[in-house]
Amino acid sequence: MKTLFTTLTVLLFSFVLSAQETFTLKVTVNNASGDEGKMVYSLSTENQFMKAAPLQTASIEIKDGVATATFENVPPGDYAVIVLHDKNGNEKMDFSSNGMPQEAYGTSNNPMSYGPPAWADAKFTVAGDKEIIVRL
Repeated sequence: MKTLFTTLTVLLFSFVLSAQETFTLKVTVNNASGDEGKMVYSLSTENQFMKAAPLQTASIEIKDGVATATFENVPPGDYAVIVLHDKNGNEKMDFSSNGMPQEAYGTSNNPMSYGPPAWADAKFTVAGDKEIIVRL
């Protein structure tokens, strides 16, 4: 009986120690040019950034030029966020014939850049609950 109790205790503690802590990330856009459409958010790791399906996405209504997405259960690590003001509701970036974006967008850290966003400019670290603001 004592051996069974000891074994169960060890198993319980090993399970608790192996459980990875996760965090909440809130991302706010507060400079939308209007309330039409939705704000579409994508949270990505380096391997996913601009290449593959993101880790998490959110599509949020805009009110008075502000929209906030909340990403739950985010493991510690490095991430980037891309936000699109999807005015026409097609959930993708629209481009003109010369390749320029037709809808406002922004990335974490708010880098000023010409051309597509770079991981190094948009990367931030999640090591606890976090709130960031993305400007379009």
